[in-house]
Amino acid sequence: MPKTHKITANWLQNMAFETKINSHRLIMDASSDFGGQDLGPSPKPFMLVALAGCTGMDVVSLLKKMRVDFDSFSIEVEGELSEDSPSRYTKMHVIYIFKGRELPMNKLEKAVKMSEDQLCGVGAVYRKCMEISSEIRILS
Repeated sequence: MPKTHKITANWLQNMAFETKINSHRLIMDASSDFGGQDLGPSPKPFMLVALAGCTGMDVVSLLKKMRVDFDSFSIEVEGELSEDSPSRYTKMHVIYIFKGRELPMNKLEKAVKMSEDQLCGVGAVYRKCMEISSEIRILS
């Protein structure tokens, strides 16, 4: 039997919903422009967060196995929205930003490629419906 995940989103008021992911409480809401009170982020950007978290955890795990030490690591994900309705992401661009000394670009590239091609389930789903590009930046 396949493994499944399940969440329940409970309506709070106006446009606000509360959910729990594992034991973490989360509130989603719309801005006042759309009838909400901005009690939490709107749902669509969670797609960007899911991609960043999925690939980021892969990359950290792989770089630890490769014995690559870095001072800091962050991921920016830019999503391009369609102009028609329903508004949806048509492209995403992932920027992997590392800080550290003498970071081996070949190992960073290998970790990112493995995440993108083999490991990140979120990216695998998104690639079926949109273009996803990426780049690596090293800050000194």
